Amino acid sequence: MHETDLLSSPQTGGDHRRLKTIIALAIVYSATIGMHFAPWTRWLLLGLFSVQALRLIFAPPLPAIAATNTAEATDLPFFSLLASAKNEETVIGNLVKNLCQIDYPSDRFEVWIVDDNSSDRTSEVLELLKAKYPHLKTLRRGENAQGGKSGALNQVLALTKGDIIGVFDADAIVTNDVLKLLVPVFQQPKIGAVQLRKSITNATKNWWTSGQSAEMALDLCLQDLRIRVGGTGELRGNGQFVRRTALDDCGGWNEQTITDDLDLTIRLHLHNWNIACLYFPAVQEEGVLTVKQLWNQRNRWAEGGFQRYLDYWDLLLSGKMGFLKTCDASLFYINQYLLTVAFIPDTIASLVLGDSPMLPAIASFSLFLSSITMAFGLRRSYQVSWRRAILQTVSGMIYMLHWIPVIGSVTLRMCVLPKRLKWVKTEHQGNGLDILETIELQEIESNA
Repeated sequence: MHETDLLSSPQTGGDHRRLKTIIALAIVYSATIGMHFAPWTRWLLLGLFSVQALRLIFAPPLPAIAATNTAEATDLPFFSLLASAKNEETVIGNLVKNLCQIDYPSDRFEVWIVDDNSSDRTSEVLELLKAKYPHLKTLRRGENAQGGKSGALNQVLALTKGDIIGVFDADAIVTNDVLKLLVPVFQQPKIGAVQLRKSITNATKNWWTSGQSAEMALDLCLQDLRIRVGGTGELRGNGQFVRRTALDDCGGWNEQTITDDLDLTIRLHLHNWNIACLYFPAVQEEGVLTVKQLWNQRNRWAEGGFQRYLDYWDLLLSGKMGFLKTCDASLFYINQYLLTVAFIPDTIASLVLGDSPMLPAIASFSLFLSSITMAFGLRRSYQVSWRRAILQTVSGMIYMLHWIPVIGSVTLRMCVLPKRLKWVKTEHQGNGLDILETIELQEIESNA
């Protein structure tokens, strides 16, 4: 497969999205109904998941990474830390302060904030912050700028000079030693990107944010296990770091997707780069507070996640990623998307043929394994007791059921509606302070 084919795949792949989705669902429906005429196939599918589960359970630990003494190192990588902000006046000040005060040699990192044509006071806040923090650089996009977050990142990328590109959401907060801890990870030549564990800052706000906290713990634990057995680690947007050479291999961020992180994940693996995921340090972010916000956010994630398989299906089936990664990505796709969709034909076939449904046993097995993974993830991520982890897991797994209607509605919509590049902004609450007044007051006090 030529490099030009890989780079053009996202653009050409989205042109026939409805047809591809219909074909994918037709295959799922036919295969599911066909399995009722060949009962042994259900045992084959359950066996595949059992083998994968055993591999994850007995996954060997990754080799320890030796720490680097950044005080003595003379060839430290240069980091460019990026964030795209649109109407983020409530949180952008905290992000800039956090990133500019990271404990790392001052001549080896820079901070870039892309003001994506904000209509609130984001621009004013950034102008005041630039006078206070020499590391801060800004770029304002015009009203006709295209490509959403991917377009913003591509536009600023040409202005950066980092060996490693860090990407953050506007509400992100990281520990001040984050870059020092990343240096030894990127000393491994095949690591193309690193994803930090996402931690929900307002996890105690309500049941929904508590569920998101458990979900992030489950996600990172599963990612870690998949990587240990040679599977595909994935990027999650906020708190992701990408080696510039790996990003150049992929042609930058794809502006034809609504989930830049998931799309870049596939392209990195297709170029034979590995992705590492770290429990510590974590990146903190706000969880969404309401059912409506959660629905909009998860619909975007599910649509982008499904879309990447439609865009790159031929390259995935070609084995370009290697046997283990291809198997891992395929089983993840089946478990996350196709099993949910297959419940409809499974139910229909059961009623028409008078047969017992096949998928409840497989789904129960998957939920059981997910529960165990979530409990271990909560224990390791937050150092809670087993009792606390189990209680949070019970609540968290109930919360996770929201993915069933999300994926069902998304696949139906993708069959009917053409591809639309619509980015739904997640509203951030911030700390409730008037950022401009706080900065101005600090300036007055410092000049007094």
